[in-house]
Amino acid sequence: MTIPLAGAPAVRMLHIAKRFGDCQAVRDASLEVTQGGIHALVGENGAGKSTMMRILAGIYPPDAGTIEVFGRVVTGWSAAQAIEAGVGMVHQHFMLVPTLTVAENVILGREPTRGLAIDMARAQREVEEAAERSGFRMNVRQYVRELSVGEQQRVEILKTLLRGARILVLDEPTAVLSPPEVQELWRVLRALRDDGGTIILITHKLDEVTEISDTITVVRAGRTVARFPTAGASPATIARAMVGRDVVLAGDAQAEIARTDAASPAEVPALEVRNLVVTGERRARAVDDVSFAVQPREILGIAGVEGNGQSALIEAIVGLRKAESGEIYIAGADVTALSLREREARGLAHIPEDRHRRGLVLDYPVADNLILGRQRAYEHRGVLDRARILSDARAAIARADIRPPDPMLPARALSGGNQQKIVIARALARETSVLVAAQPTRGVDVGAIELIHARLRAARDGGTGILLVSAELSEILALSDRVAVMYGGRIVAIVPRTEASEASLGPLMTGAMTS
Repeated sequence: MTIPLAGAPAVRMLHIAKRFGDCQAVRDASLEVTQGGIHALVGENGAGKSTMMRILAGIYPPDAGTIEVFGRVVTGWSAAQAIEAGVGMVHQHFMLVPTLTVAENVILGREPTRGLAIDMARAQREVEEAAERSGFRMNVRQYVRELSVGEQQRVEILKTLLRGARILVLDEPTAVLSPPEVQELWRVLRALRDDGGTIILITHKLDEVTEISDTITVVRAGRTVARFPTAGASPATIARAMVGRDVVLAGDAQAEIARTDAASPAEVPALEVRNLVVTGERRARAVDDVSFAVQPREILGIAGVEGNGQSALIEAIVGLRKAESGEIYIAGADVTALSLREREARGLAHIPEDRHRRGLVLDYPVADNLILGRQRAYEHRGVLDRARILSDARAAIARADIRPPDPMLPARALSGGNQQKIVIARALARETSVLVAAQPTRGVDVGAIELIHARLRAARDGGTGILLVSAELSEILALSDRVAVMYGGRIVAIVPRTEASEASLGPLMTGAMTS
């Protein structure tokens, strides 16, 4: 399957190895990337992709192997040297200062000056011009803390481009972008490639790999297992190389995957939302008079372009944001005025949209993260039963296929996808009336997506009502029994799965039509 690449290589990494304590993150990986191309680096969560790219970017030194950039041996160089040489990496989790503006973040460390003072007018002008060239629409005077997740991602990309990156490494760059934003990013990347730039793209979205990349390298368990041209490769072929077996992809045989017998309306819904209004940051209604019910043994999927009120809706339902008006019921009980913990006691479980901010304590071990919020269940005479915590953690790690399977590793030592598995394992660890699942497979590989989907269906079939919010329409269609479309803070349609398709939902999601 491995073929030689034509053209002069911009990057050549040979037999790279990297260990973190007892975890062998990369064991024998090689990568060759042609100058002036878009190269996809794919593999399961924990396969070593991000570690390899952090080594290339000078963040980690390799334990073994050699690295060349534009023909120059740079093994073990620093991050500053990598930036100077034109290697820029946009990380999956942002490295921005929330209290600074867009312009201040982009020029941080290379501020233009006038005399002894920072020339902010010039900085803003330079960033505005760079944003316009890159096709990014943004207010460079706005504070980063006020931006959506997608807008923050664009700031990271712009910051890297403005520093002169000729080799641009993107780690899951579309995880937080809407479909139109993804297409705009593709336009930018193709323009960079056509101008001689080199892009290395880490992504779990195999349709993106086939759409945008020229060549593909597959890493499995820290080793390079395949390299081939994208032309002629299918998502199923790539997935098989990643996982080592055939994988059921979201979107394959959706009619067979999704349940066709819709759950009958119960006397008491698992979750009911009545006339909910949630105020946005600028006093506009982020959620505007929304009503719906989720039945026991049902998955209600909410489809929509990100930024149309989904996050505010979820935060209001789980108790992270106060609603301006309206009512929320869990298993028939009015929980509108209750806290998140009180709602959990009434039968609510939550998979948060942002695992770092809401789902994990990164410096805690995996075992402790698996019991967050349930520590009292493990107390004996006021002392945590560590033996029981570790025993339950090992069982949960095995069920969720968390890698590496070490309950005492800090959560931050795991890949993003394995961190997500921790959050989901915790949410599914107890019986609940309703599960609110926000972006449950964001940043997760195809094998793990298959496992997570199976666990969500099992929870539904066991009696849980699930509210699913996902930016991936294929995921909504694969899992949902009914689909609600959210646009402009409103539910504009709720349709049975049998009547839902990408063609029928697309116009509703963009506001081109209403039901």
